[in-house]
Amino acid sequence: VGLLESEGVTIAAGVPTIWMGVLPALDGRDVSSLRKIVCGGSAVPRSLSEAYRGKTGLPITQAWGMTETSPVASVGHVKSTLRSRPADELADLRATQGLGAPGVDLRIIDPESGEEAPWDGKTSGELQARGPWIASGYYNDRRSRESFTPDGWLRTGDVAVIDPEGYIRLVDRTKDLVKSGGEWISSVELENELMAHPKIAEAAVIGVAHERWVERPLACVVLAQGEELTKDEIIEFLTPRVAKWWLPDDVVFIDEVPKTSVGKFSKKDLRERFAGYQLPT
Repeated sequence: VGLLESEGVTIAAGVPTIWMGVLPALDGRDVSSLRKIVCGGSAVPRSLSEAYRGKTGLPITQAWGMTETSPVASVGHVKSTLRSRPADELADLRATQGLGAPGVDLRIIDPESGEEAPWDGKTSGELQARGPWIASGYYNDRRSRESFTPDGWLRTGDVAVIDPEGYIRLVDRTKDLVKSGGEWISSVELENELMAHPKIAEAAVIGVAHERWVERPLACVVLAQGEELTKDEIIEFLTPRVAKWWLPDDVVFIDEVPKTSVGKFSKKDLRERFAGYQLPT
């Protein structure tokens, strides 16, 4: 924050965990030079974007992509034709991964049928991309068969929906979805709702083995400094916000969500830590 202030930074970019840490440090600081706050790496909670809009007048602009897309494939901005929508709807649009970049083709593929899914804002599937600067294979690497379709589309491994206006909303990574009773639960959406609670600093959701339902969600929660919160209070907060069967079977309080080298949540570490965890009956 000191650098933002002293150097008059106009554009700043980071992953969500960076912006979560910067937010409380903005109080009393002059960052009026900022023109754009960019975030990538993983989905940005709506509550975080709106918190920045409240403090700086600038919402977070999301950009989505990966190494194979060199690197940006979509950018979040509100179309001029949609700017008259109600404030809540605009906040929802800003919380998406935005629109495909010019020259990038995107599609959603139903994992069961292999058919292309409609852009209806409801039907989820694997997000696939192709374009002039998007990789179509790996050099001398067998993973090409798994990561690219025969007709040259990149299989991103992200589960998403696309609405009729073309806005992408990431639901989860394929490997991070919780499959419960034959239905999918988005760990990302649950995390975003958890982190909307003012007393929660970070939250990660993983699937834990369940005898009847195969998997059930376990919420790993980091409380904001000096705050207290119980499992029952968290479940009560979530109840009107998500489907009943999405509610975590348990909540564990941890000191910190483990991160990868680039600041993303490391759910692999959490799955290893809580392997064999016994959910309450």
